[in-house]
Amino acid sequence: MVSAAAAASAAIVRTWFQNVQLVRYLAHKFAPCVLSGLAIASASFNGTLNTSVTPTEISLSSEMTQLLAKNSLPTATPSRGENGNHGDSKTPGTKVANTAQQQYFADVTTKAILPLFKQRQKPFVLVFWSRDPDGTQHNHGDSLNQLVPGINGPTVQAARQNVDKNLAQIRTALRDLGLEETTNIFLTADHGFSTISKESKTSYAATLSYPDVLKGFLPTGFLGIDIAHELKLSMFDPDKNNAPLNASKGQTSRNSIIGKYPRKPDVIVAGNGGSDLLYLPNAANKKATAKKIVDMLLKQDYISGLFVDDSLGKIPGTLPLEAICASSFRAASLTQQRFAIALRGAARTPKPSILVNFRSFDTGCGNPTACGVEIADTTLQQGQRMHGSFSRADTYNTMAAIGPDFKQDYEDVAPVSNADVAPTLAKVLNLKLSPQGKLVGRVLSEALLSGPDNVQHKSFTLKSPSAANGLQTILKYQTVGKTRYFDVAGFPGRTLGL
Repeated sequence: MVSAAAAASAAIVRTWFQNVQLVRYLAHKFAPCVLSGLAIASASFNGTLNTSVTPTEISLSSEMTQLLAKNSLPTATPSRGENGNHGDSKTPGTKVANTAQQQYFADVTTKAILPLFKQRQKPFVLVFWSRDPDGTQHNHGDSLNQLVPGINGPTVQAARQNVDKNLAQIRTALRDLGLEETTNIFLTADHGFSTISKESKTSYAATLSYPDVLKGFLPTGFLGIDIAHELKLSMFDPDKNNAPLNASKGQTSRNSIIGKYPRKPDVIVAGNGGSDLLYLPNAANKKATAKKIVDMLLKQDYISGLFVDDSLGKIPGTLPLEAICASSFRAASLTQQRFAIALRGAARTPKPSILVNFRSFDTGCGNPTACGVEIADTTLQQGQRMHGSFSRADTYNTMAAIGPDFKQDYEDVAPVSNADVAPTLAKVLNLKLSPQGKLVGRVLSEALLSGPDNVQHKSFTLKSPSAANGLQTILKYQTVGKTRYFDVAGFPGRTLGL
């Protein structure tokens, strides 16, 4: 949440994601205090914000330390306690929400920070990162090895209710301090959630035995095991100094290096929950290796959608990560235009060769995005929660705003995403962003008091050529101007919401 209605206004930013660029840069520029999950900045916002500076870790100020002591609050965040227990294949995870840690965050905010900002009588920005419900959803023990109740059990419900209580406490404090009328609250989440499934009838990895995996279930790192088996190559564990991995002896790793030698890999697998990333560093054989991998993956029941780097050529059943020609891939409402999915990105880190999306479905609760299930490459168990797939249950999340700069009783029917948070908050704060890279979000002008009633948005569907077995990777997305919003992707019948 962010707010700054006028020169003497206040701003509070609350967010459930940890990587909002604007807030990081604000924190660096305006001398904040950082409290293990809680970041605050206070200053008068005028002029240009230079986002090219990399923030560093900042210690608590003596002023904040004294305020914590005055309110009988420790300077160290309490641990999650039992809430941090993720269990194993035989023992359920946590049965309690993260109440103690969440309450500490809320108390520090309402008893120390907001009163300090009130006393200073200057504009301010505050970021409240809520660890729940995410942490509890991952670790909950309500549904060990079962798909129901999955993401909707009593422990997760308790975490949601506790977060609502935290928000109510913050709003009450704003009202009691006389800051409510000049404060905008912006709330967002970084993803939805799905119940984890570990079931497959086609995976080689699921036929082996492992110490902490139920018989017939997919182990952690199953994708790497299946690829190594198909290519008849060795596996190594990059998280253990490239130690050899032997799946037939029950050895697993979420990430894996595949090849004859670990220093000269043919394939690197990066586990990512509802999807995995494959890197093909061996330039001499990467096209042939990609074709073999894709052919194998198209036979697996746990796969739903494949995206490949453009340099690997056109492979039936897959969509390219970057540029797509409408004449080749039948984009609805587009004719002979060249445009970009731009999933490849411009990061300095190595770019994946193949993005593997896993299958998703729902358990029949009547609201599919509320009871989604996905195959997940994770150390967590079936019945716990994960995200990271192209399922609509994962890509559909929460965003809301209230305050003097936002319209009341307004529902935005246009697509929005977290990429829009930074430019929207910068607009509210009358800041000019000077990004180091290229921001892809837009100002959510239709939600602002001074904005239009609505903005024009369009929907598109991309379809790959069919593979030999008939499978097609399909991507549905929307646009507002030049900003793209990916809704759902995968194979028809294998991705929730497609």
